Amino acid sequence: MTPQPNLAAAATIGPITDERARWASDAVRTVADAIEVAIQGKRRVIELVVATAIAGGHVLLEDVPGTGKTALARALAKTMHGTSSRIQFTPDLLPGDVTGITVYDQKQGIFEFHAGPIFANVVLADEINRASPKTQSALLEVMEEHQVTVDGQTHRVGDPFLVIATQNPVEQAGTYRLPEAQLDRFMIKTSIGYPDEAAMMRILQQIAGTPEVPAVMNVGTLSQLQQFSRAVSVSPLIASYVSELVEASRRAGEVRLGASVRGALSLVRMASAWALVSGRPYITPDDVRELAIPVLAHRLVLEPEAEFEGVTAEAVIGRILIDTPVPQENGTA
Repeated sequence: MTPQPNLAAAATIGPITDERARWASDAVRTVADAIEVAIQGKRRVIELVVATAIAGGHVLLEDVPGTGKTALARALAKTMHGTSSRIQFTPDLLPGDVTGITVYDQKQGIFEFHAGPIFANVVLADEINRASPKTQSALLEVMEEHQVTVDGQTHRVGDPFLVIATQNPVEQAGTYRLPEAQLDRFMIKTSIGYPDEAAMMRILQQIAGTPEVPAVMNVGTLSQLQQFSRAVSVSPLIASYVSELVEASRRAGEVRLGASVRGALSLVRMASAWALVSGRPYITPDDVRELAIPVLAHRLVLEPEAEFEGVTAEAVIGRILIDTPVPQENGTA
């Protein structure tokens, strides 16, 4: 089990040292190893999701059914000994089914709040695009501010808090396209995909019973990793590089709406967490380049003509990465 850090000093964390960065990398490796018990052969996706949790963001998984999206969310919750919930989004789902409702207690003569499934450390929003826009909007406040407001009363959902939402890219009947404001609240968009042959063999051989995912840390450890991530060094060169990438996304001819300020902040926050995954206390240009597509692509709104011609947001970001000069110095400059 990963050793638990001293949380007493968490509020006064200074610059991250090499030793702390290595400890963070070891902690992430331990968590990824534990999750890989349930999700075979998808190390990069697992590390991306763990890094998103460390960065304090949310994940959108766009994938076909049966690739392990639910298993990934549950495994993450189990590794950190946190709470998890699953919300099956359907057309008749109401906002109160997500956030909770206020119920009148006749005996005591008072209104009591009954918390909904959104009150958990890891929330799986399954097939999120099947719910109506009204229900989808119930997630806007909680994903940004970690709180819900019901009947004028605000309730905190607690920390850490991570939403893993899924949607099926194939079946579109009876679905509602996620609005730009909703997409912008997801730090990354990625997919798990089918396992390779070796991983598939391991999955089939353990069909009689999937091994139990061990709890290798607690929520306090994740909270400290989040504080470490916020203290990772971001040089002016890196900040300028991120700004140039975001600005280029707004100038691209195929794009009607480019990456937002939230998108730029998400790229820096995600790169900070990714630096810890690599055991470094600073961000390098390679961190930014590796994460630009999963962090920025889903925030772009393409021109209808470009979509008709088969242009994708991922291709636009890929071209921007090629055209934008890369800083020569590393993140410590």
